[in-house]
Amino acid sequence: MFTGIVTDVAEVVSLRQDGDLTARIATAYDTNGIEIGASIACDGVCLTVVAKGADPSHWFDVQVSAETVSKSNLDSWSVGKKINLERALKVGDELGGHIVSGHVDGVAIISNIMDEGDSTRVTLTAPKDLAKFIAPKGSVALNGTSLTVNEVDGARFGINFIPHTKSVTTWGRVNVGDRVNLEIDTLARYVARLAEAS
Repeated sequence: MFTGIVTDVAEVVSLRQDGDLTARIATAYDTNGIEIGASIACDGVCLTVVAKGADPSHWFDVQVSAETVSKSNLDSWSVGKKINLERALKVGDELGGHIVSGHVDGVAIISNIMDEGDSTRVTLTAPKDLAKFIAPKGSVALNGTSLTVNEVDGARFGINFIPHTKSVTTWGRVNVGDRVNLEIDTLARYVARLAEAS
């Protein structure tokens, strides 16, 4: 489990297709403290560490299944791409965002970016089957970042980014047309399921 509070902006340094996709990620994390088999959210996708090292700098490898690639934006990863990282929660960690599983539901598309004072309003379009789970003032995880929804209009929804968020995540580098990993709020998913059953 994660909270959507990004703790490193890392870089994809290699990609290898050996049946599954293997990505090597350079990180500021001290990989001596990361166990093989650990879960790390990479742009919001919970991935398992399969190798690690510290030469010439700290790095870890993750394997990505075809199913994960099909449900996320990982098919657009390239060498040099910057990604948001978050390590899995430990007992006693602060819950600063919202509960995030790292199981991406689909991909949203950035349709508009507009500065509002020091902040930036980003409008995204969600897949139609996921739009019903997104509510004003509700939570979503986008590329692994816990965010509050400002407004919803059909499949379109808006998020406001303060300067701090843009500086400590990849959100200061986004462009119109970018594909973004979307995880809907777990509570919204279960409420909708209960409504269907009644």
